[in-house]
Amino acid sequence: MWKLLLVALSVCLTKAAKLDEVFAWNELSFAWPSDEIREKALNSGDYVPANNLPLGLDRWKDKLFVTVPRWKAGVAASLGYLPLSSANKTASVIPYPDWKANTLPHGDEKPEDNHIISTFRVKVDQCDRLWVMDTGLADILGEPKQISPPAIVVFDLKTDKLLRRYTLQPTDLKEDSFFANIVVDVDPAECDKAFAYIPDLGEYGLVVYSWADNDSWRVKHNFFYFDPLKGDFNVGGVNFQWTDGVFGLALGPRQQDGYRTLYFHPLASTREFSVNTHVLQNKTVATDPHSYYLFKIEGNRGDLTQASASDFDEKANVLFLTQLNRDGVACWNPKKTLNSQSLALVAQDKEALIFTNDIKVDPERNLWILSDKMPIFIYKQLDASQVNYRIFKAKVDDLIKDTVCSV
Repeated sequence: MWKLLLVALSVCLTKAAKLDEVFAWNELSFAWPSDEIREKALNSGDYVPANNLPLGLDRWKDKLFVTVPRWKAGVAASLGYLPLSSANKTASVIPYPDWKANTLPHGDEKPEDNHIISTFRVKVDQCDRLWVMDTGLADILGEPKQISPPAIVVFDLKTDKLLRRYTLQPTDLKEDSFFANIVVDVDPAECDKAFAYIPDLGEYGLVVYSWADNDSWRVKHNFFYFDPLKGDFNVGGVNFQWTDGVFGLALGPRQQDGYRTLYFHPLASTREFSVNTHVLQNKTVATDPHSYYLFKIEGNRGDLTQASASDFDEKANVLFLTQLNRDGVACWNPKKTLNSQSLALVAQDKEALIFTNDIKVDPERNLWILSDKMPIFIYKQLDASQVNYRIFKAKVDDLIKDTVCSV
């Protein structure tokens, strides 16, 4: 009995030991212009520390971008970054592109084009641009207010200037649309031919945006829906049921014809699907109901493998996925048929990895992981005396070593 316990403990420690904890907070802090401004925000309710939950991340050089959606009132800034040169594990988030762009408009004041109302995830592309999916929705769990329509906001990371704000068209939206992710498909030699893919988890669709045409279209498919048998979650001692549809997106390597495979999955599901991007990038084909069979089922990951975000490491040819019900991260190599045997749990920690909300692979092949105990934040209350939010990184090759993903 004791030997079995020691073996189990050893496995957990091995999986956790691969991770380097870069940041950790009990409550998220921000780099305010002054103590006086911070105190004023606290007194007015514009800043409620307990209501600021980090959710998404991505890296560009020395900046690690972090999103803070406006789930509740009192979010200081929805988009910011952490300087990776800092040795401070509780570093304060610096609003991006600045404080003004992250401040909610008052009264009849109209948001400026570079304004960020509320974003869940962002994507840094190979052309040094930051793509932000701004939902435009504030106080989601309280008194929801649609301050501005959902929009794609793109910044030049070299200058921090706005390049474009594209408001999604009415035909892209439905009554319960909710956009919590964005991935970007671009060849660095042809930056003006980029495409963005945005899943609609609430109305089970995918919006495709063409930078060259400055146009978007909505794609429908049965594979975008949730699995009614896989919507039960037990995370951090909280039991809840979700119906989130298509959510995680990740692009495989570019093929000789210039297109790629887009891997995708609904959050309330254990299946993985795919489609070639030549289907999505052709508006006529993408919106044609007869294109149904151009989408593929990759397989079933197995019980309790529901995932939020995913990302792909091209060199190792490995797809990484969060594992919400298992407090960890898994990998799969598409050279193998997807099933429970070909999925490897490469990181797991029953405390430090409660609700792995986002992951990203950076150009140096580090896997970044953000965990934030979100179900406790939504349904109960986080304990401010404990560490609640963590950001880890690990080398891809170290994570997949001696697993079925390393082939």
